[in-house]
Order: sequence, then structure tokens, then C-alpha cells
Amino acid sequence: MSIEIIENIRAIEREKGIEQDQLIRALEDALLAAYKKTPGAARHAMVELDEEGEFKVFAVEIPADLEERLLDEAREAKIDELERLEEETGEKQHTLVDDNELELDWDQVPEQQIARADVTPTDFGRIAAMTAKQVIQQRIREAERAIRFAEYIDRVGDVVTGIVQQAGDRNNVLVDLGNNVEALLPRSEQVDGERYEQGSRIKACITEVRSGTKGPQVILSRRDPELIKTLFELEVPEIADGLVEIRGVAREPGYRAKIAVESHVQGVDPVGACVGPRGSRVRMVVSELRGEKIDIIPWNAEPARFVAKALSPARVREVYIDDETREATVVVPDDQLALAIGKEGLNARLAARLTGWKVDIQSDSEFAQAEAQAAFAGAGSDDDDYSGRCSAILTNGKRCPNTTITGSKYCGVPQHQALVGTEIAAVAVEPELTPEDIVGEEAVVAAIEASGPEETDEAVV
Repeated sequence: MSIEIIENIRAIEREKGIEQDQLIRALEDALLAAYKKTPGAARHAMVELDEEGEFKVFAVEIPADLEERLLDEAREAKIDELERLEEETGEKQHTLVDDNELELDWDQVPEQQIARADVTPTDFGRIAAMTAKQVIQQRIREAERAIRFAEYIDRVGDVVTGIVQQAGDRNNVLVDLGNNVEALLPRSEQVDGERYEQGSRIKACITEVRSGTKGPQVILSRRDPELIKTLFELEVPEIADGLVEIRGVAREPGYRAKIAVESHVQGVDPVGACVGPRGSRVRMVVSELRGEKIDIIPWNAEPARFVAKALSPARVREVYIDDETREATVVVPDDQLALAIGKEGLNARLAARLTGWKVDIQSDSEFAQAEAQAAFAGAGSDDDDYSGRCSAILTNGKRCPNTTITGSKYCGVPQHQALVGTEIAAVAVEPELTPEDIVGEEAVVAAIEASGPEETDEAVV
């Protein structure tokens, strides 16, 4: 019977990749445990596979003084282990140790002091056959679980496709990934507003892999930014080929996302490649994300230009960068302020995450008033930041470029002098105003400012 067992073990080694020696050692341990349960079993015994391919049980005897010393060492080690476990778990452990359950350190026993006697039971072949079947099945399951765990532990961050099985406790979703692998989509990793119907196919990102008794437990996420990266790699050949690179992703799952893309090949438009013909590529990604809007931004090494583009679709007029504090002050036209900030600050929040800069958005009017107040506050002081410019705000939202007259924070234009003693307000400069009516070195510039066209929408860096 043992010969048949060995043949089965060799076949399993070839098919499952489980080493023969591991299975034989597992069988010997299991058979020893089975022997210990038989009436009259020897106190110390071992099971070995002999040269004829048969499992034999040997009773082992050693000198009494050596046995007592080894039992004392094993008992102390067991008690120390229980006390350490009690400290770690806080649970009271039973310190009464059964000597029959202690494992002696046989490495300390010289071979010449060991007396062995064959005590193999008569029906041990039947016991071996039954035990071998159970051990082999258990080892096969363990090996398959280890193989699956090793496969998925290296795939953390990858996007997988699975079939929704059912919604578990607390709205957790079970997803079948195939090959007897079940994944869990926790409630915290689901996107608000998404519904996962049983039998539907979904894509999700692997965030964690745990080893469980039933195999690897794979944790999925539909909120991870890596999901957007992988979806674009699947839809955009230029990204898969390395011609275009996604430099950053900022996402508010279920609502909006921004990605920054860069081209590594001259002549390849990174934004156009991601959008695709008539928007077909980005539309496929949006469909997979259940309607989440995506802004595709060209990456720029210059922070000011990158911040300006990141606030798309709003038009930006000026960007002021503070490298020390990594703060960016963005000036937008008055009618673009709400668009730049976005609903509940979403657009500005995503732009800040994408660029890594703290973004302060101001309208033209707000920025001009703040600039004027700061300039007047420095008047009469030794502050080098005081520019000496007129504090009046023109109707186009820009600050008057004229130089102030002595003792005033306004220039010599009559309409501006009329503001003395009042709060800063917008001043309408009449079109027929001539340069001669304006005092200061910048008279002509002021006249052009009053009657000239508005600035373009390009960001001034």
C-alpha cells in the first residue's frame, strides 16, 4: 500500500509542483499523530519510510537522566511561550503542561544513546492509506493557495476585471476574478452613486492581498487613481507604447478627475492622443467610470503655466508663484471666478492636488483692490514694496498705472482726486480724456489703458 502512496506522491510532484520530501515529512508527522492515539502507544516514537517504501513506527528510548533534562527544557520553553502569548494577547493562558505533548530536542541526543524498536501496528497500512489521502488533499489545497497568493501579491496596483457575485455584509461586494479567486470591494473603496448589479462586469484596482485559510483575499478599489491610469493605457496606444506619459492624476471619485500628460516624441499631441478621434478614447474611459468627468491637462515644467492649465476650463489671466511656500496666486477675469473655483471648490481642489501647489484664486477686481491697498499701506514708510502708483481701480478691473501726486494716494486725474477720503471704488475714465489731463510720467500709458482693448486670456507667467 505504501508503494502506491509513494507513486501518487511522485505524480503530485510532477503535476502540482509540490516537492516529494515535503509530502513525505507531512505524512510521517500525520502518521505519528495517528499512532499516538492508538492504545498502548510508546511515549516517544517516530515514523520513517524504509528502503522498501513502507512506513514503519519505531519506539524510542533514551537514558532516564537525559530524558528528564530534555523534558525540563521543553517544559520551560513551553511555559515561556505561553507567558509571552499572554502578554501579547492579554488573555489568561493555562500554564499546566502535559509532558506527553512536549516535543524533545532530539538533536541533543547522541545517536549511540538512542534505542529503537519496531512497534508498527498490524493494521498500520490501512491507517497510512487513510491518513495519506487526507494529508495529500490538504497539502494540495495549501499549495494551490500559495500559488494563487504568490500570483496576486505581485499584482498590487494592477487593474483586474471581475464578475459581481453578490453584495455582502455592510454593502461589501464580492467579485469573482476566476480560478477560484474571490475579491472583496469594501464599501470604503466604492464610488458614491455607483451600483453593482449581480452578474455585471467591472474593472477595479488591486490595493491589497491577504493570505487567508480559503486562499488569497484580494482587496479591490474603484476609487484608486491608478484605475484611471490603467484605463487610459488600455484605450490610448501612445501611452501603452511610451510615447505619451501620464505625469499625474487628481481625482474626486464619481465627480471629476484631472490628469496631466506629457509627450516624449515631437509631433505627438498628448492631449489629442488621450481624447482620440471625436473624443472616442476619453469617452470609453468616462463610460467605464460611470460618467465621471475627466479634464486632460498638458504637463508643463514651468509651475505658473502648469497651474494655469490645471484650472481648465477656466481662463486664467495671471499667475504669481512663491517658490518658498509653494503657493500660487491666480488672477482670473471676474466672470471666470466661479468657474475657476468650481462647485464647492472642486476645480481648485483638484488643480492643487494635480500640481502640488497651494492655489489662491482671485478675480481681477479683488486682486487690483488688494494691490492698491497694499501699495497705499506702504506710503510714507521705508517699505521697498510701495510702488507709488495710483490706488484707483478702472472700470476694466485694472489698477490705474499713474504715479500718485505728493501727499495723496491718487494721481492727478480729477475723477481720481474726487475719491480722496472715500473707499476704493471703480472709476469710469471718460473716452474723451486726453493725456494732457493726466499728470505723471505714465500719462500716455494711462490713456491707452482707458481706451485700449482688453487683454488676452493667456496666462502671464
